[in-house]
Amino acid sequence: MDLILKVWRQKSAKEKGCFETYKVSNISPDSSFLEMMDILNEQLIREGNSPVAIDKGCKSSDPVAFDHDCREGICGMCSLYINGRPHGPDNEVTTCQLHMRKFKDGDTITIEPWRSAGMPVIRDLVVNRGALDLILQAGGYVSVNTGGVPDANSTPISRDNVEESMDAAACVGCGACIATCKNGSAMLFVSARVSSLALLPQGKIEGARRAKAMVAKMDELGFGACTNTRACEMECPKNISVAHIARMNREFLLAKLKD
Repeated sequence: MDLILKVWRQKSAKEKGCFETYKVSNISPDSSFLEMMDILNEQLIREGNSPVAIDKGCKSSDPVAFDHDCREGICGMCSLYINGRPHGPDNEVTTCQLHMRKFKDGDTITIEPWRSAGMPVIRDLVVNRGALDLILQAGGYVSVNTGGVPDANSTPISRDNVEESMDAAACVGCGACIATCKNGSAMLFVSARVSSLALLPQGKIEGARRAKAMVAKMDELGFGACTNTRACEMECPKNISVAHIARMNREFLLAKLKD
């Protein structure tokens, strides 16, 4: 496959960015999207940027900076906005699981970083997702009795609650929900973290404090409000439901009423 890539280049958070256009050739349809990005960077390093660059708007000669780690769809670091969609045209996958067979020979692919006030660009396609870690830290701890090992069946939990809690815990914190939301809201991410504990007995002790603290930190860090467009749910690679947002709102309101 021969492809045209329009890639966002930005040297730092304080500098103005722009798109640069590159051409890559002989890309296998079976390669992953990140492997294709590796091939582009190898060409930029090997050929000094000039042969593959069609339009050097920012005059950048460095390889394209992009974030990744596990390449198995479980860490959420491969946060790219591809042709107007978080993680690209496939459904319920992260960018590292996206394969080039989802594109056609001769396609033009536009690649951008997440766009959110709460996750500023560090360089090129890399954004600072540290705000998500700060929200998790605000959630704090879970109290557990560290005495004798309890019997496995001593704390009964309904299967429905267990399944729903595990579904919420599947969130990898990639930020696709925030990037696709017109308000830049982090509600789906926060609610998934709240639900994963609120549904279990172990998480109920600090439940009220946790909901209030995480929502307060989310607001403090500049994320927007939820207006229930459900775009976050549509683009979530782990298919997290907006029902968790309703549960978090209930937890938050009950905590406020108790106050």
